[in-house]
Amino acid sequence: MNQSLVNPSQHRKTLYGRRQSRPLKDRQKALFDALLPSIIFSSLEDELFSDQKSIWVEIGFGSGEHLCKQALSHPDVTFIGCEPFVNGVASLLSQVADYNLKNIKIFQNDARFLLETLPSASLDKVILLFPDPWPKKRHFKRRFVQKETIKEIHRLLKQGGEWRIATDHEGYAYWVDEQFKDPEISSLFTQQRQDIYVRPDINEWPETRYEEKAKLEFRKSAFFSFTPAYTQSVSKSQAGV
Repeated sequence: MNQSLVNPSQHRKTLYGRRQSRPLKDRQKALFDALLPSIIFSSLEDELFSDQKSIWVEIGFGSGEHLCKQALSHPDVTFIGCEPFVNGVASLLSQVADYNLKNIKIFQNDARFLLETLPSASLDKVILLFPDPWPKKRHFKRRFVQKETIKEIHRLLKQGGEWRIATDHEGYAYWVDEQFKDPEISSLFTQQRQDIYVRPDINEWPETRYEEKAKLEFRKSAFFSFTPAYTQSVSKSQAGV
């Protein structure tokens, strides 16, 4: 694997947003020291991709409640959670400790640094829930869903894989729809949900605090499910990334 994952600070991409909002509590500090090193994901873990185990990646897991619920429901799946926000990582670490979860790995940085290093057709699911919508037009380039990331995730998904996206921002939902309809992209994925505003089974898509907040503020959430439209392995050069 690409060793750039070891030192993403030297990467060409820019990480936007805050790294930390408030000081950590004593228990959280202790978990950062004692637990995080044992579950941190690094580029040296090739064995994860050689035993045919199901691997799901959650991009920007926030406080980790969705990732934790999925890990409890699917103990046979390995989950890689990506989150650069220190307080979010601290929240997930507390849940990992409380539930003694053994199937979670944490990548404490922007998910784009991770995805470009993974082998083709290595992931079963990619999950992006309520990402920052970057609502100002001049910030649209910061949105995670872009043509280059769509191509990258297409390269990474296995046959029968799925990319789930949820948002409570109307403009972002429109953006997602438009990106996937782009002629350069439209042949890569098929949208599986006839009505994106119908809430999926909560046992399959556990609710997050962001969705709860959206409901309290009377905002509709959109739920997308994209599957690769063709299944052969795609190299980076073929994917155009």
